[in-house]
Amino acid sequence: MTVVRRPRTAPVRHRHWPLCRRCSGLALDLGSARTRAFIAGRGMVLDVPTVTFPGWGAVHPIQRGTIVDTPGTARMLERLLGHRMPRTGRPLVVVTSPVLDGPAFRAAARTAVEVLRPRAVLTVPGARAVALAAGADHVRPLLVADIGAHLTEVVLLADGAVTDARRTALGSADLSDGTPPELITDAVVGMVTAMLRQDRTSLTRAALRRGVLLAGGGALRPDITGGLPDGLNCAVQSVPSPHTAAVRGAAGLLAAAHHHPSADGVL
Repeated sequence: MTVVRRPRTAPVRHRHWPLCRRCSGLALDLGSARTRAFIAGRGMVLDVPTVTFPGWGAVHPIQRGTIVDTPGTARMLERLLGHRMPRTGRPLVVVTSPVLDGPAFRAAARTAVEVLRPRAVLTVPGARAVALAAGADHVRPLLVADIGAHLTEVVLLADGAVTDARRTALGSADLSDGTPPELITDAVVGMVTAMLRQDRTSLTRAALRRGVLLAGGGALRPDITGGLPDGLNCAVQSVPSPHTAAVRGAAGLLAAAHHHPSADGVL
């Protein structure tokens, strides 16, 4: 098991912007296993496998939280969403992204989304989107464990910003290949424990007193999550409908978007 860590940083302050009432909007969660989309005014319109068909069978353009085939991702988005977008106007698009390897993912996602002719593209860390969907208090420190199909991230948020993050290339889909669920459980416990040991502040300890927020399809698996309360020695709570929490949080940001930010915007 390989665990990747993001160095602890000071929380990043995000700006506010003036209101725009004329923007159409699209929220996207580009997962390794499934792609989910929410169109403003229409709700959830997609929850489908992340796959494209270039002519020689099915190809998975996103693997373990990395966009490995940007043109393939663009073709997939055009096939799934091109006919669903408004014929007039250009949408504001909010895309969730993994915390680690975020810059590379964001750049590839912005390139792929250009096929939808967006007015602007914003990206939001998946853990922050999950916290928004849960209606969590953003002022106090919060730990989010996002257990996806092929990637698990543990992220520490403080004042709504990422201050520390770890991940492992394991997820719920690996269980069908013989991976024992305890391996994912132990990975989550190990990542939180490492955060706590290496924290020179009180943020991680304060977050643990609140408990850990679970998201992703793996949060629906009792064989993964059942051992977490004892392993972490704290409360563990799943977000309602944890498998769609990230896209719902991104959709919430659409409702709060107040102008046409730059295409390099990060929420």
